[in-house]
Amino acid sequence: MRVMGRVGRGLLWVVLVVLLLALAAVLWVRGTSRPQVSGEVRLSGLSGPVTVTRDAWGVPHIRAEASDEDAVFALGFTHWQDRAWQMDFQRRVTQGRLSEVLGAAALPQDRFLRTWGFYRAAKEALPALSERSRRLVRAYTAGVNAAMRQGKVAPEFRILGYAPEPWTEVDSIAWSKLMAYDLGGNWEEELLGARVRERLGAGRLGEVMPPYPQGAPTILSADEVGEENPAPSAGAGVPLPDATLAALRTHLAAARSLGLEGVPGKGSNNWVIAGSRTATGKPILADDPHLALTSPMLWYLADLRGPTLRVIGATIPGLPSVVIGRNDRVAWGVTNVNPDVQDLYVEPDSARLTERTEVIRVKGGEDVRLVVRESEHGPIISDVGAGALGPRVALKWTALQPGDTTLDAFVGLNYAQNWQDFREALRAYVAPSQSFVYADVDGNVGYTAPGRVPVRRGWDGSLPVPGDGSREWQGFIPYEELPMTLNPQDGLVVTANNKVLPGGADRLGNLRNWAEPYRAERITALLTQQPRGLTLEDVRAVQLDTVSLVWRDLRPLLLATQPEGDLSRAALERLRGWDGNQTVGSVPSTIYEAWLAELQAMAEDELGDDTRLNALAVREQLRGGGELCRSLAEQVQTCADLLRVSLKRAVNGLAARLGNDVGGWSYGRVHTVASDHRAFGQVGALAWLFNHSAPTPGGTNTVNVARPDPDTLRQTHGPSYRHIIDLAEMNRSLYIGSLGQGGNPLGEHVSDQQGKWAAGEYLPMSTDERDWGRTRTLTLTPGE
Repeated sequence: MRVMGRVGRGLLWVVLVVLLLALAAVLWVRGTSRPQVSGEVRLSGLSGPVTVTRDAWGVPHIRAEASDEDAVFALGFTHWQDRAWQMDFQRRVTQGRLSEVLGAAALPQDRFLRTWGFYRAAKEALPALSERSRRLVRAYTAGVNAAMRQGKVAPEFRILGYAPEPWTEVDSIAWSKLMAYDLGGNWEEELLGARVRERLGAGRLGEVMPPYPQGAPTILSADEVGEENPAPSAGAGVPLPDATLAALRTHLAAARSLGLEGVPGKGSNNWVIAGSRTATGKPILADDPHLALTSPMLWYLADLRGPTLRVIGATIPGLPSVVIGRNDRVAWGVTNVNPDVQDLYVEPDSARLTERTEVIRVKGGEDVRLVVRESEHGPIISDVGAGALGPRVALKWTALQPGDTTLDAFVGLNYAQNWQDFREALRAYVAPSQSFVYADVDGNVGYTAPGRVPVRRGWDGSLPVPGDGSREWQGFIPYEELPMTLNPQDGLVVTANNKVLPGGADRLGNLRNWAEPYRAERITALLTQQPRGLTLEDVRAVQLDTVSLVWRDLRPLLLATQPEGDLSRAALERLRGWDGNQTVGSVPSTIYEAWLAELQAMAEDELGDDTRLNALAVREQLRGGGELCRSLAEQVQTCADLLRVSLKRAVNGLAARLGNDVGGWSYGRVHTVASDHRAFGQVGALAWLFNHSAPTPGGTNTVNVARPDPDTLRQTHGPSYRHIIDLAEMNRSLYIGSLGQGGNPLGEHVSDQQGKWAAGEYLPMSTDERDWGRTRTLTLTPGE
């Protein structure tokens, strides 16, 4: 027994030593990765001292005495301190160099990224920038490299076993190219249009991609801009064989794996309210861009002050300016316009092509050589597998053309003092075209949609076209002719990715790819039910609204279903008295979203792919007894049959996950935000450390967009950032990110905003230190 006791004590000592070693390792990694946030650091590249005061939520309030460049230097420094891995990962995405650190599994993404040439386009953009922007880019780049030299190492670098390379000026603008992809273009819609014509016939495109409904709200009214002319005809287009379509869709799959995807219900909201409608007599401006929700979050809140630069809002690590926010006089917000700025060209045999060879280094494997061909229109994106044997399809896109000065526009916004400055800054904007709302302390409100939008004559850009010279762009729409309004008579501008201009056609070239009008309709109704006296709290309630107008439209159609089985019958009864408010505790929300996900797949058998209809297309099919309701495989002949079968499939799936008690199917059990890490989010041993989740309200096309993933009902996209700006007293303004300022899972402020964001709370968007809570200050001083 004494021997056993000694063995037992020995085992306890071994366990204790192992635990102590593990704790020591964690503490060591934590200590070597967490940035210095107080005290003093001497750095070369500064012209004067800069203080970086982090508030209670880790937001840096940067104060530079000598120059604006010093403030931007400090922004680069803090970006790298808090988001080093994210910045390096993002630039590897733009460079197509993921395989170097992630291995062969990342080759499809690298092939897509190298073929499109995002980083090459960034290199071509840099020389076109203004001298002011170049100075700020140089300062930002120097700040990033100064932080890198501090020797702190993000955990991801240790796990993957590599050290990041020095930051370059091209790196400081490259991520904007991927944002342009995520937020602009219609090449995917051209592929879908070609597929629909091939499988269903030319006249049935409207069933899969319905036109914008007549009478639905547009951003600008006929009183402001007049009616548009009839739309040009689409033309015959060029049919694409299945092998070519499959090759092109490999790029779509690669982009989606990077979180770059168009999904039904994905979108953004912003609006501006004139002082005639508010309690203070000054404007209120709100914005919430809806993007993929990741860990770390995309945005980084920051407050910059230099001798002439005085701006606060949302930055993107890697970019040297505030993207969305305010200065002391002007506020702005952005949502996606999504004009048609991409075209697919089927090149003739006589087309002259150039070639370049890209070498992709692969961790643990041999290098891969990728030959990329280009025509005068752009890269040949069909050279994948069997697609290379068919038609050569080139992509023409404004964001890949030289001379992109979009960064000049954002820098100009940071400095704008009035409407004229604002408009002049956006003259430099190229891509992705955005709906900018504007307000200033003098009481002016406005809207503009800048960007390079191609002029097409005699064709509408909705289908692939021949590259024989018969379908060429005729320049771009002049800046002065792009949509714009200043101080509209009704004192309100609302945008929710809805149609910009009234009438049949649209000078932006977008005929079908608008978001459904539900969010715009709901926002407008809520803001106009009280004609005057609106407050910040009223605007907050609108921004957080989770009532589904889609349910209003689908309700009579869904409730007419003849249920099959007790579970379907119980679920349908739960829906009968529902008001459409998609709260975390709602059972009907769970049933409705699971059912809608089944209905949105109704075209997959006809098209032979994973096409999902938007809510408007589902409504029109159910209302009209559409052909897409049919399914030979499931012996479904009518929409009534589809409703019965899809409800049964939805509730059976829910029961398998949540049990047979329908009363226990609360929305928050399945509808949780999935802020997953880009590299380790699906790695079981690491996901728990890097991913972050919380139950969330909202759903498909609610104002507070929280579209569930069709397979899991988790929320993967949504309001990545929110702000509400009070032009009467700027420091009463509010903002919030979706997760937290930090990127280090062992550090601070990794997810401390998520709970507030999910609950509809905000942080003070204030430059007054009395609003910052507990603070810590790091002083950067010039030196070696």
